[in-house]
Amino acid sequence: MKYMIMLYASQQEYDLMAGKATDQPAWSQDDVAAMHEFMGTWNQELVESGEFVDAHGLAAPVHTRRIQGLKNGVPVVTDGPYPETQEVLAGYTIVECESFDRATEIAARITKSPSPGDVSGAYVDVRPIADGVGDLEV
Repeated sequence: MKYMIMLYASQQEYDLMAGKATDQPAWSQDDVAAMHEFMGTWNQELVESGEFVDAHGLAAPVHTRRIQGLKNGVPVVTDGPYPETQEVLAGYTIVECESFDRATEIAARITKSPSPGDVSGAYVDVRPIADGVGDLEV
């Protein structure tokens, strides 16, 4: 079965990685390089195990547009980031593996990614990918 591992971050975290200090110190180029090296190794291990399907990082939330509902017959378009949303999808990895437990084990390894700051609030979600209508049942 295929699973999507969704990584989350905030605009502040994107700013820190871009070298912009906020209420926390900015990441150094070495900090960013260490994170990229970790993620590259993590992806390569999945390729070698045959479980890797796809992965991409996403641009910062400031480059987001939300399209929702209709107002006077016209979709409402709002530029990000959104003050009511702290974390947004930062990237994803799709794996194909034997079980939900295995996908969870793979995702849990991301928590070991190097970071110069406190990442105790960081999280990743793992969800099965529906291959058809039958997979949508709860």
